Amino acid sequence: MTGTTLWEQLDGAEVVDLAQPMRTGMPQSPNHPRFRMVIERRHGDMVREDGGSAANELIVTGGHVGTHVDALGHVSHDGRAYGGVEVAGIQSHQGLSRLGIETFPPYVGRGVLLDVTAVHGVDVLPPGYEVTRDDLRAALDRTGVAIRPGDAVLIGTGWSLEWDRPSRFTGEEGGVPGPGADAARWLVEQGVSAAGGETIAFEHIAAGRGHATLPVHRILLVEAGVNIVETMRLTRLRELGAAEFLLVINPLHVVGATGAPVRPLAVIAS
Repeated sequence: MTGTTLWEQLDGAEVVDLAQPMRTGMPQSPNHPRFRMVIERRHGDMVREDGGSAANELIVTGGHVGTHVDALGHVSHDGRAYGGVEVAGIQSHQGLSRLGIETFPPYVGRGVLLDVTAVHGVDVLPPGYEVTRDDLRAALDRTGVAIRPGDAVLIGTGWSLEWDRPSRFTGEEGGVPGPGADAARWLVEQGVSAAGGETIAFEHIAAGRGHATLPVHRILLVEAGVNIVETMRLTRLRELGAAEFLLVINPLHVVGATGAPVRPLAVIAS
């Protein structure tokens, strides 16, 4: 007797797109090049002898714009990146010779959502709220599942709902909610391979502080070698109350880049 095929297991599954739409003027960090997309050739600019025509575009973007993955070489501390690598010896105008985004293997594995908004009974956490170790434990307790080594853990703050309010989304109006240093250490203790959230920086950003310091990036990227996925859209996952799911994370394979856009997908079995 043959077992159930993979295709049969996926029959009726819901595929949830976890990426924010990329468009000119979307909210993003002021620390990175602005996203721009323009139609370079319009239909009719060149018409083939059979009457056919085509349009195409020019896209300019930084690697940390929209939904994206941070490479381990994105952040350094005291001149060193993950594994004690001296960043002065690995960077050039052509990118990073080590720890670039091309070293991130496509992730197809278990994702776990820790919805901190559900813990507090709100749709969106307040601006500048620090997600704590206790918040994450409480969110995990609500799921009824356990985090396994190698899992990717996503933190729900509800901040996706602020996407259409750029100044608020970027934290100009009071900061943004996100994990603090102790919460990051808790994630490392669980053995996660990647961590993601809904804000432009996977950090607690207090009002008026901006990106003055980024301790969570240091702990995850530099000290623990845990990749970060930022600016995710987790609204649908939160609506479904999905605790665990098949997660696909496959950023653009840009050699030497410190990060790259990604369109993560969550597959939820029926």
